[in-house]
Amino acid sequence: MSSFDHKTALTAIPHKPGVYQYWDADGKLMYIGKAKDLRNRVGSYFNSDKNQFNGKTRVLVSKIRKITFTIVDTEIDAWLLENSLIKKHQPKFNINLKDDKTYPWIIVKNENYPRIYWTRKVIKDGSTYFGPYGSIGMMHTILDLIKETYTLRTCSLPLNDKNIAEGKFKVCLEYQIGNCKGPCQAYQTESDYDKNIGEIKEILNGKIGNVIRDVKGIIKNASEELNFELAHQYSRRLQVLEKYQSKSTVVNSAITNVDVVSIASDERYAFVNYLKVMNGTIIQTQTIEVKKQLDESDDEILTLALLDFRTKFNSTSREIIVPFEPALEDESLRFTVPKLGEKKKLLELSQKNVLFFKKEKLNQYEKLNPDLRTDRILATMQKDLRLTQLPQHIECFDNSNFQGKYPVSAIVVFKDAKPSKKDYRHFNVKTVEGPNDFATMEEAVFRRYRRMLDEDQSLPQLIIIDGGKGQLSSAVKSLKLLGIENKVTIIGIAKRLEELFYPGDSYPLYLDKKSETLKVIQQLRDEAHRFGITFHRKKRDQGTLKTELEQIDGIGKTTADKLLTHFKSVKKIKEATEKELSEVLNKKQVATLLEYFTPQVPEVQAENPNH
Repeated sequence: MSSFDHKTALTAIPHKPGVYQYWDADGKLMYIGKAKDLRNRVGSYFNSDKNQFNGKTRVLVSKIRKITFTIVDTEIDAWLLENSLIKKHQPKFNINLKDDKTYPWIIVKNENYPRIYWTRKVIKDGSTYFGPYGSIGMMHTILDLIKETYTLRTCSLPLNDKNIAEGKFKVCLEYQIGNCKGPCQAYQTESDYDKNIGEIKEILNGKIGNVIRDVKGIIKNASEELNFELAHQYSRRLQVLEKYQSKSTVVNSAITNVDVVSIASDERYAFVNYLKVMNGTIIQTQTIEVKKQLDESDDEILTLALLDFRTKFNSTSREIIVPFEPALEDESLRFTVPKLGEKKKLLELSQKNVLFFKKEKLNQYEKLNPDLRTDRILATMQKDLRLTQLPQHIECFDNSNFQGKYPVSAIVVFKDAKPSKKDYRHFNVKTVEGPNDFATMEEAVFRRYRRMLDEDQSLPQLIIIDGGKGQLSSAVKSLKLLGIENKVTIIGIAKRLEELFYPGDSYPLYLDKKSETLKVIQQLRDEAHRFGITFHRKKRDQGTLKTELEQIDGIGKTTADKLLTHFKSVKKIKEATEKELSEVLNKKQVATLLEYFTPQVPEVQAENPNH
C-alpha cells in the first residue's frame, strides 16, 4: 500500500475556517473535523510529536490516504456543518452524540378547541410542540399543573362551528364533574378557550411569571367589580401556579432565556449536562454520555454537545453559561463563565447533576468490569500527581524506633492500586547509631533499590516517603547515589496536613481530602506504618527477652542469640517443651531455663488446729 504524501496535500489546503474529512485506502470516510484554520489544524496531525497522540489517533493518521475539505465563512458555520455531517455519515473515529431514546413532547394540537397531551412522535401538521423532555417526571408534572388549573377538553370530536351549531354533540361525564366547560354544546366560547391555551403556552415556554401577573390582575378587577365567584375561581388558579413556581424556580426570574452546560470527563468518557432556563425556571434538562474516540478535549466535546442540545430543544437563547470559555467565536452568542451570584448557582446545579450522573454510570461499568476502576484510579493518580506514566507499581517507606533503640524500616508495595503483600519487606538498620530518622531512611532506600538493580528488577513508577522534607531529601540522596533519581518519581507525605512534597519544590501539593489519589496514598502510608510497627514490636520484644536471657545463669549472649534464631519469637521460647529446647541447649541449660520460666506457686502454710 502506497504511503500518503501529506506535504503535497497540505499545500492545497487554505488558511481558512472549514470542515475537513479523512478517507482511507478503500475510500471510506474515517473522520470529520472542524477548524478555524484548516491548514494549521490538518497539519498538526502530521507535524506534531506522535507520542502526544493516543493509540487511536496514531491509527487514524496511519490510515489517511485522502483529505477533502469544505471552506465556510465563519467558525460557527464550520461548527454547524461538522455536526450535520457527523450525524449523516457517523464516521468510525468521531464521537457520536446520537441519542437512541425518543424523548416525549407536549403537543398543542392544531384544531378548533386544541387538545393538550404528550407524544413521542413529532408530525408537521401545524401543531405546536414543546420539548423534548429529558425527564418524563417533569413533563407529567407540567401536564398535571395544566389539568389542575385549566378546564380543557380531552375528547377527539371535530368541534367546528358547523357541527356545534347543528347540535351534533352532547356534553359527557367530564363536563358533569367539572373537568370541561362543554365547548361541544357552545357552553364555552372559542375565544375564552383560546385565552386559556395562550396562558398554557406561556407556561410551557417558561413564562409562568407572566401568567401569574395576569391572573392577579383578573382577581383584582373581579374583586373591585364585586364578582367574587370569578375572583375565587382565579384565586384557586393563582395558588396552583404559585405552588408550581416555588418548586420549579431555582434562580432569580430576571434570568431569562439562557442555556447552561457543564462537563465532567475522564480518559474514556465524558458526560455533559444541559439546562434550558426561562425566567429563572428550568424547563428542560438532560445529561448525555459520550465515549471518547481520539482523546477529544473537554472543549471539543462541550462545543459539539451544546450544538446538539440547542438543536434538540429548539433553543434561541443568546447567552450560554459555561464552566470555561470555549474556543468558539460567534458574535450571535455570548458565553458567560460566572464567578458568583445567581448564574453561578445555575452552573453549580448543572455541575452537580453531571457529576452525579458520571458517578452512577462509572459505578455501573466498574461493577461489570472491576479492571475499569483500577484503570480509572491509576489514570487519576497520574493526573493528580503529574506523573509521566501510570503508577502501576508504588512503594512506600516508613521508619520505626523505640527511644532510639531497635530502629527498623518497612516497605509496602501496591500493584494496580492494591496491596501486594508478598512483596512487602522490612530492614534491620545496620549503619545507623541512635535515633537518626533521616539516616535510617537513607539506608533503607539505598539497600532496597541497590538490590533491585542488582537483580535486574523493574523499578516502581512512584515512591512514597512517610515524612516531610527531611526524610524526602534523605531518600533522594540515595536515589542519586544509585543514579536513578530521574527514572522514578518520589514524593513525601507529611502527616499533619497531608501535604505532599516533591524534591526541590518548597511549596507542597494539597489534594482534595475526598480524592481517590489521596486515599490510595493514605492507605499506603497507613499500611507501611502498620507493617513497620508489627516488625518493630517483634524486634523490641526479642531485644528485651535477649537481655533477660543473658542474665540467667548459664545463658550467655551466644546462647541467647541461638535461641532467638531457632524459635523466632518470644512466645515460642516460653512455650517450648524440654525436648524442643534440647535441640539448642544442653541438659543443664534446659533445666535452668525451664525453672526460670515456670511460674512459682507460693507455699501455703498449714493451719495450726490448736490456734
